[in-house]
Amino acid sequence: MAYWLFKSEPSTWSWGQQTAKGDAGEEWDGVRNYQARNFMRQMAVGDWGFFYHSQKDKSVVGIVEVCAEAHPDSTTEDERWECVDIKAVRPFAKPVTLDQIKADERLAEMVLVKNSRLSVQPVTEDEWKVICALGDTQPD
Repeated sequence: MAYWLFKSEPSTWSWGQQTAKGDAGEEWDGVRNYQARNFMRQMAVGDWGFFYHSQKDKSVVGIVEVCAEAHPDSTTEDERWECVDIKAVRPFAKPVTLDQIKADERLAEMVLVKNSRLSVQPVTEDEWKVICALGDTQPD
């Protein structure tokens, strides 16, 4: 299993909207960055990810699961762009803020710390466990 982080502006797509999609999940569409697209191409059904609210909230708020591998993004005719589908698994007991993440030396090498603009990014297993613990959430 691999771990990921998906960033979204809550005014565009929020944790509440993601949760409302249920087990069917939703396309993680609209990504127009080659590196983020390539990460989605590496994802497998069953991989888990953090759902991160960007902009003013700047915090990990829940866990999602990849429920469909990379496929053409339905929001464009441009064949270069692909997306995965994700479904909500559970919310964090308490959101983990970007400030908390940056303050934790165990997370100093995390992509979110080094390249905070990337909308889809990998998370190591150790980073996964640390952030789950900070959010008082079971990492499994």
